[in-house]
Amino acid sequence: MQNSEVTKENLNKMVLIFYAKVLQDEIVGPFFIEKLGDNLNNEKWVPHIELLTNFWASIALGDPTYRGNPFAPHLNIANLSREAFSQWLELFSQTLDIVYVPQIADQFKQRSTVIAGNFMRNLNL
Repeated sequence: MQNSEVTKENLNKMVLIFYAKVLQDEIVGPFFIEKLGDNLNNEKWVPHIELLTNFWASIALGDPTYRGNPFAPHLNIANLSREAFSQWLELFSQTLDIVYVPQIADQFKQRSTVIAGNFMRNLNL
């Protein structure tokens, strides 16, 4: 059932569903597996999932829990490409359509497209 409101709980669900998709993806998966491994329950992924849940909660809910710089980690990833960002956006879009009603999903899609565009521009991709 799609959520018609955004809560920290369903943001966490969205992040978990999304990264389960990412780990299965041939284009985006290797970037994450190299840095965090292939098990969402390991000691690297668990805090990453929490960090990303807090990131999206800061954007969607104004939650003050997120403390970080979302762009900085991308500076240390070799071979990032426009194709990888496009695939990330596609997987994220698919996940949003599962978790949220269209009105909410579309808001996240718009925001994530802006973020990805900024990242690509700042990475000179």
